[in-house]
Amino acid sequence: MHRVAVVVADRVKTLELAIPGQVFGTAHSQDKPAGAVFGAPLYEVLMCGERPDLVVCGRGGVELFRLTAPHDLTEALTADTVVVPGTRTDIVPSAEVVDVIRQAHGRGARIASICCGAYVLAAAGLLDGRRATTHWTSAGDFARRFPRVEVDPTVLFVDHGDVLTSAGAATGLDLCIHMVRNDFGAAVAAETARHIVIPPQRDGDQAQFIVHREPTADSGSLEPTMRWLRDRVGEPLTLSDIAQHAAISPRTLNRRFREQTGLTPLQWLLTQRVRHAQELLETTVLSVEDIARHCGFGTAINLRQHFTRRVHMSPLAYRRAFQPR
Repeated sequence: MHRVAVVVADRVKTLELAIPGQVFGTAHSQDKPAGAVFGAPLYEVLMCGERPDLVVCGRGGVELFRLTAPHDLTEALTADTVVVPGTRTDIVPSAEVVDVIRQAHGRGARIASICCGAYVLAAAGLLDGRRATTHWTSAGDFARRFPRVEVDPTVLFVDHGDVLTSAGAATGLDLCIHMVRNDFGAAVAAETARHIVIPPQRDGDQAQFIVHREPTADSGSLEPTMRWLRDRVGEPLTLSDIAQHAAISPRTLNRRFREQTGLTPLQWLLTQRVRHAQELLETTVLSVEDIARHCGFGTAINLRQHFTRRVHMSPLAYRRAFQPR
């Protein structure tokens, strides 16, 4: 199995600590015995503490409880992925934690941070000269302490392949689902999200700060329009078509979409089309041409261009990598 080490430093935040175990522990193979809810587990999750009797914090750094992780930091040196949950930012990361992160990365492990865990990655030098994110309230302090890092406080997460950073605590869910998708494909990621009861994935470039409250069917939000679009990804929809369904002007539609998702309506629709193409490539034997028509791209050439730009591999390469044999 893919080994995930969660590095638990003192004063770790509660939600950030729980997210990796919940997401990676839920990810299972699509092949399951008759009547079973889950297939075989795909990840082994190891909680690795920097020392015994660690303090776990809530909002404002208030101590909630103490724990002793079942593994020590050396286990992180043999992991395929190392996740660093956020801790209090007024505490300098210990030399032991920084050294383990640096060694694990040097050995080839994928390193990811949740929220202010980015401080540890920056202290290890993994973010120098790179774009990274953290919680928007900490972005100014982070930029002052690590001037060699290009801080982007507007996005949910940033993926460089070997190093990933995410924003506020809940974006750790988006980041971990994103890693599951990269490791085992869209179908496994979607199934994992369904079990946790969260959206399959929010894009990393989606806006970190959302002006409106969480969308509900009766809140005047865009959720009904989003559902309508998901059901019609194969249709040649225009901005005017979407605005007409939402009963607002195209200009207002663009503004509200940017406020709630950080994307224009057509950019958001394109993302849904690519995700649907991923699922069809994994779960069907349809040709690329047929999938292009099903997903609203019209031609295989259009599908290949948009798919490769977003997924960083061609549709056929994606099918070879993720379609169950």
